[in-house]
Amino acid sequence: MCSPMISRVLAASIVLLLAAIPPASAATGAEWVRSFWPTAKAAGISRATYNAALSGFQPDPDVRSRSRSQPEFKTEIWHYMGRMVTEERLIEGARVLSEHGDLFDAIEARYGVSKHVVAAIWGMESHYGAVLTNPRLVKSTIRSLATLASSGGRLAKYGRQQLLAALKIIQRGDVAPSAMTGSWAGAMGHTQFIPTTFEAYGADFDGDGQRNIWTSIPDALASTANYLDKAGWRDGQTWGYEVLVPRSYSGGRAERSVAAWEKRGIRRVGGKAFPRPGDKAILHRPAGANGPSFLVIRNFRVIKRYNNSNAYALAVGHLADRLAGGGAFVTDWPPHEKPLTLSERKRLQVRLAALGYYDGEIDGDIGSGSRDAIRRYQAHAGLRPDGVDSRDLLQRLEAR
Repeated sequence: MCSPMISRVLAASIVLLLAAIPPASAATGAEWVRSFWPTAKAAGISRATYNAALSGFQPDPDVRSRSRSQPEFKTEIWHYMGRMVTEERLIEGARVLSEHGDLFDAIEARYGVSKHVVAAIWGMESHYGAVLTNPRLVKSTIRSLATLASSGGRLAKYGRQQLLAALKIIQRGDVAPSAMTGSWAGAMGHTQFIPTTFEAYGADFDGDGQRNIWTSIPDALASTANYLDKAGWRDGQTWGYEVLVPRSYSGGRAERSVAAWEKRGIRRVGGKAFPRPGDKAILHRPAGANGPSFLVIRNFRVIKRYNNSNAYALAVGHLADRLAGGGAFVTDWPPHEKPLTLSERKRLQVRLAALGYYDGEIDGDIGSGSRDAIRRYQAHAGLRPDGVDSRDLLQRLEAR
């Protein structure tokens, strides 16, 4: 539930203010709140807002632990795609597109961004809002960011930047401090905006005078479409195309026109024509020559502005295509272990829960809570803590 939008920088003027703030990991919550007040005041935060948000602050030990021990293991692209583009997300995505059909159409008309892409991001970021009801995953945004800001760790600068933006959102009247909730790293609401991004691109689509991505689905989805629109989304265009690459192909992947790629023997799957041969495209082969290949165009890079990951952009694009009625990729991924079925994923969660590693819903959705539980079990068992729900892992757990 934590979006890598964390890497975005704030305006230089605020960065200069923050540079003067020393780490305060040794300070108590109250001491740090007093030390940070001059910076907040200089950023335009009123004393009333500051006190309302930070009175009684004490660091969250879970946030500190997570910020200092983030695993860096690589998840194979086929595991990631299998985890993100699931039958459950397709079924639930079809349901929300039907239930909120008029809303999706109105947002698409206003911002020019595909409703299926907006729905896919909603599904990827919060499983269409379902994770917002999980108390284990939802935290006070102010407390989380103040914990990071006061930690002196690798995310302290980020925490200070985002805390100032969060205070401005509260001061504007969009949300009360107690209702501003999100992930441990401050990603908020249905579509997981960090405060600086929400401050810049949040939209009041329901017309109530507040930008509310926590309980207003219209505001949350419109904010996402507004962000993609401002990032350069091209109306009526896709993100890319699955293609077939000749076995003899040995050229590079540098950007060139679709027509130029065709001259090199690249063909769209199913014999379909490319609608705009002049589009600039990059050849993307996430699993090498033995897996699916894609020509990705401008909108793929726009999706990466939401989350700077090729795997994320591919999953959003593919989930959007499937929600629009498209099929699975024509080319298979390289040979790999068959993914767990829904019933097997539920059994995995049951075993993790029985051992005290997992306390979420037994729903078969291997989200961040389940992956954290898997990592804790793997670390305890002396295994590589990659958080992957593998068949070997299930067999180990059921053999206990």
